[in-house]
Amino acid sequence: MKKVLFGKTSRGEETFAYTIKNGCVEIVILDYGATIQSFKYKGIDIALGYDDALSYEKEDGYLGACVGRVANRIANAKFTLDEKECFLDKNDGNNTLHGGFCGFASKFWKVESHTDSEIVLSVFSPDGEGGFPANLQATVRYFAYANGLGIEYLVTADKKTPVNMTNHTYFNLNQSEDLQKTTLCINADCFTPIGDGLIPTGELRSVKNTPFDFTKPKEILKDIEVNDKQLKIAGGYDHNFVLNGTGFREIATLEGERLKLKCSSDREGVQIYSGNFLNGKKGKGGRVYGFRSGICLETQSFPNFVNQKDFPQSFVDLDCPYRSKTEYIIDEK
Repeated sequence: MKKVLFGKTSRGEETFAYTIKNGCVEIVILDYGATIQSFKYKGIDIALGYDDALSYEKEDGYLGACVGRVANRIANAKFTLDEKECFLDKNDGNNTLHGGFCGFASKFWKVESHTDSEIVLSVFSPDGEGGFPANLQATVRYFAYANGLGIEYLVTADKKTPVNMTNHTYFNLNQSEDLQKTTLCINADCFTPIGDGLIPTGELRSVKNTPFDFTKPKEILKDIEVNDKQLKIAGGYDHNFVLNGTGFREIATLEGERLKLKCSSDREGVQIYSGNFLNGKKGKGGRVYGFRSGICLETQSFPNFVNQKDFPQSFVDLDCPYRSKTEYIIDEK
């Protein structure tokens, strides 16, 4: 395990980078946001990121971050739990995004343990932070395979509260300026259409005969500019797909010119985000991350499930912790 000083925040807080490796894979994890800063396969870095701590602090793209308490959006920044209304941070217009102003992406995580091939980090969130109930402890374990990365989440709380953990890495398998010559396949027959504020309407809609049909491999950019209301609302893909099956299974495949990335998860949904809000951010090695220069495969519970009772629910309490696992496995073509 290699540990180095990565830089300091604007408040002078030291940020450290930890390298884990196994076989062909080398991954750099920051204690700030439990962030995947680099994901290399045979020296090819397939993850977008920054070279300094200040950029992670000031930019809003969540590049590589571990996101929680509740990933994705909550409508009108509020929900009702056991007849009590909870009012949350409004950090995305009138809505809450990725846990609010005190979300896990902007916290320093404690390194609990590490070896050459894995690292375990934890973070505490007090009752009432961001408006969420319960004292909550979250742990994430990153472990390098010889050909990929595993992520395991464990969350406990002292009373009932919603939880939805994910990782927000932007992938670019070709190390190119955009997502051209990149195909995607998703094991999902439906998606959750969105309305104002990118909030799901509550409908489960078939992908058949729509630009959202990735049941067979398709270039990501093939249909992204067609005249479709859903694509216009989001400026591209920024939608939750309803995954087929249950339990831990392969849910999506991303394929570039040379590499193929297979994603497996035990979650019921995956947010496909085509980098529609990337706007020329300066990234690692002087690269500029422009419009659609990376794609996120955010395994998750459905967005706004706290206000959509017909969506699968994701709550923890004293007797029911949150556990989840996601893997990203790389193959060469």
